[in-house]
Amino acid sequence: MFIARFLVCFAALIVLPVGAEQSGPGLGVKASETMIENWSLDIFADGEGLPAGQGNAVAGKQVYQQYCLLCHGVKGGGGSAEELAGAEHNLIDNPPDKTIGTYWPYPTTIFDFVSRSMPLSAPGSLSNNEIYAVTAYLLYLNDIISETAVINAVSLPQVQMPNRLGFISTFH
Repeated sequence: MFIARFLVCFAALIVLPVGAEQSGPGLGVKASETMIENWSLDIFADGEGLPAGQGNAVAGKQVYQQYCLLCHGVKGGGGSAEELAGAEHNLIDNPPDKTIGTYWPYPTTIFDFVSRSMPLSAPGSLSNNEIYAVTAYLLYLNDIISETAVINAVSLPQVQMPNRLGFISTFH
């Protein structure tokens, strides 16, 4: 029986014309050029790859309230998604609080993650200015920058994260 099924499947592959599109399960949509461009960012810890744009926590609060609040809660305190700010424990407590301020070693990671993955309902839909602004707001909520500090491709990599030395780098 197995051999018969295998031969039927193999025969079906042979009779398909070269270049013919096979129909699939109908999941998803073909990636647009814009979608591919948004996903093609390579942002490094030193800021290489950060795009043009800027924002501060004042503007970022509005972006956060519109796109992030529902999942991440008031002031990043957590909800259906992880807490981003407001840690009550440090990393050596049980359980540890792995917020942006206690865990993340590089501020550029925030920009990279948000640009690729957020908001969950429409990843890649935020403008660079919105991403810089919400990044600034998240840094502000974690007491890392002031509310009016302007974050851009030059200033973001210069932000010193509290856990910057908490990881061992394999890159030299």
